[in-house]
Amino acid sequence: MTVGSVDPQTEQLPLVEQHGLAQSGGLRAAGLLIALAVLLLVMLASLAFGAKPIAVSSVMAALLDYDPTLNDHLIVHTLRIPRTVLGLLVGAALGLAGAVMQGVARNPLADPGILGVEAGASLAVVLAIYVLGVSSLLGYVWFSFAGAAVVSVLVYALGALGREGATPVKLALAGAALGSFFGSITGAILLADITTLDQYRFWAVGSLAGRDGAIASQMAPFVVIGALMALVSGRVLNAFALGDDVAASLGVRVGLARIYAVLTVVLLVGAATAAAGPIGFIGLTIPHIARAITGPDYRWVLVYSAVLAPVLLLGADVVGRVIARPAEVQVGILTALIGAPFFIALARRRKLAEL
Repeated sequence: MTVGSVDPQTEQLPLVEQHGLAQSGGLRAAGLLIALAVLLLVMLASLAFGAKPIAVSSVMAALLDYDPTLNDHLIVHTLRIPRTVLGLLVGAALGLAGAVMQGVARNPLADPGILGVEAGASLAVVLAIYVLGVSSLLGYVWFSFAGAAVVSVLVYALGALGREGATPVKLALAGAALGSFFGSITGAILLADITTLDQYRFWAVGSLAGRDGAIASQMAPFVVIGALMALVSGRVLNAFALGDDVAASLGVRVGLARIYAVLTVVLLVGAATAAAGPIGFIGLTIPHIARAITGPDYRWVLVYSAVLAPVLLLGADVVGRVIARPAEVQVGILTALIGAPFFIALARRRKLAEL
């Protein structure tokens, strides 16, 4: 029986999946089409707005009939298309990772950072700058990804200790402990070396600026693989929503499924953090918005999260470019401003959160 298999003799699992599907499946599909339309509009705005506003007609001409001798066309192709594509990839990765984390942990306050992925990526980048003298964003990408992967393996190894194995509580505690530990090391290195601090802070703020097409193309395979892994896990997450014991009785191999979920989060968050730096609250807020629209069925929550997260990220990026012309406010700052009040409100309302 596979990781996400369900006993055909048992029909309790579809209680989550069937709830309102026959009656509201069409509405959910219509809502998804609306969300996709909004995403296309936000992507178009990302191509049109910036330090130099470009008319929509010029953007369309640059897309359909590129002329490298025209300045507007050159800006669209060399700067804004790579930035928009990167925002699409990073947003989808963070939204899906957040939905998977909340589903597997059965915790509405779970966030991709709960596994210490961002702390591992940050430490790896700091060590690359401090020890090896790496100074380019393209160089940061691979160290960041490697750091995220290594820390995630350590978190799972610690969380798996004991007779119960890797439970959501133990994984969260291991992630918090290692994240704090590696964050302390990162802070100590930055305090000891001003040059490293100066280079690191431009990556650490979380931004889509200054990233070229090479970074997007290198991260795209990891995001695509992680996204496919996340999207096919909807039935397993629906089973987890009923509790580990019920999920096991429905044929889900709980330990193996949890490893699968952790690997999915590592691929998605590792790639997103490597490409754009730590960007908070996307993975926390978007799954709740998706769930409010679709209900509890994770097959729909995951799809909506993959669409709505880029809408929020690219929208925040466009706002950051417009409100401080000719400079810009980095997208990581704006998502924190949006997400922090949401997190506080959620924490106050969800008094019975499992963790």
